Amino acid sequence: MSLSSVSYPNKPPAIFSADLFKAILTVAIPVTLQTILFSSKGLIDLVMIGQLTEQSIAAIGVASRALFVATIFLAGVTAGGAMLTAQYFGAKDQIGVTRSTALTWVMATVAALIPLCVFHFYGDGIMRLSTNSEEIIVLGHQYLQVTGWSLFAVAFVGSVAAGLRAMHQAAVSTWFSGLGIALNILFNWVLIFGHLGFPELGLKGAATATVLSSVLEVVAITLFLRMKNHPLRFSAGELKPALQWQYVRPFFSLSLPTTFNFLAWSGGLFAYTVIMGQTGEAGLVVLSVITPIEAFSLSFLTGIANASAVIVGNQLGANKPELAYAQAKGFTVIAIGVTLLVSVSLWLLQTSVLNLFTALSVETRHMAEQFYLILCFGILLRSLPTLMVVGVLRAGGDVKFCLYQDLCTQWLFGIPLAALGALAFGLSAPVVFAMFFLETLFKWAACLYRFRSRKWMNYLIKEG
Repeated sequence: MSLSSVSYPNKPPAIFSADLFKAILTVAIPVTLQTILFSSKGLIDLVMIGQLTEQSIAAIGVASRALFVATIFLAGVTAGGAMLTAQYFGAKDQIGVTRSTALTWVMATVAALIPLCVFHFYGDGIMRLSTNSEEIIVLGHQYLQVTGWSLFAVAFVGSVAAGLRAMHQAAVSTWFSGLGIALNILFNWVLIFGHLGFPELGLKGAATATVLSSVLEVVAITLFLRMKNHPLRFSAGELKPALQWQYVRPFFSLSLPTTFNFLAWSGGLFAYTVIMGQTGEAGLVVLSVITPIEAFSLSFLTGIANASAVIVGNQLGANKPELAYAQAKGFTVIAIGVTLLVSVSLWLLQTSVLNLFTALSVETRHMAEQFYLILCFGILLRSLPTLMVVGVLRAGGDVKFCLYQDLCTQWLFGIPLAALGALAFGLSAPVVFAMFFLETLFKWAACLYRFRSRKWMNYLIKEG
């Protein structure tokens, strides 16, 4: 049911209010911290692998991008459940919150089988899309085969985290993300470099560490839900009611377009990696260094966007469209301001960050400095589109617009132009990297127009 036609008072709610700042403290900050912790996993792996060889850096860079596509694919599945969960909570329907979380976990777990099989049987083919180096291909395939098993943990953690965010308990999952990071660092140190009597496994050790830490994170969350008798705790017997068609149908109606949207977008990012691989091995190595830095930098923005989806979704579920619109404006201002601060901070820390990658040659380091400067401007361009697509518009169930926008701007504009630059005109790797951000210019105009139209504001939880 659309809420865009609801009449609004002469004096609309303030953009910044006590309720908004309370929501920021209870949801936005914990969710942002959790997103930062999640993004830091890839950065930690790369920094540790960065002590080995440039080939190892390139291998984990390409493989991590493929793993990112799979993770975003699962995020698309859980996003449908997250939209429903947020509105159930706003409507004070606790049974609906629990049921939606259980359904989300089942669907995400089944979906995880797809990338796991692809990585196991076709991982070498995925690597060959970006490079002809047999060493890089073999290393990357091994990494994908092992880390693919961690996707089952991603499905569980993502489903529970969506429920916790909807209940304004995001700090809980943040603590467990921190535990997962700490374990990942420990296992990396032990298995990559061969400490405490373990063999030195290199890149395979990093993959094993990822799986072990993710499994222990799942165990910790499960024990917590059981000990606290938490509302999100569900048994096998409670899954059957959740799988009734009256609940599965709205889940699919939201998750399918969102999953395809996320998959198309993340697949586009992998396509950019393939394009960069055509500029030479140095460009691929540098992109492998810059990608996790970009992901970590954007985690602040992504966290705010995910929080806005919860808060705005809560207000729409409570049938308060005017408050949802006002709070969406507030989140927009905050997101752009925070991204500007991150961009400036990133620029000031350039030397310290790049010094972490000791395996880079002098020539590769110089190219990395060029990429780094471009990134500082690029993440600012991503601010408003990311907030709108990941958060505000999706909170109202406007998944088709988000899908069409990403498909058009990325696959019909951004990727073809970058491919022409690399393949037809032979542009340098830094120039090609700068072209990766051109699509955001169109997204600004489209997102602003859609937001102001209010057509994205929908009531999603009417059953029957």
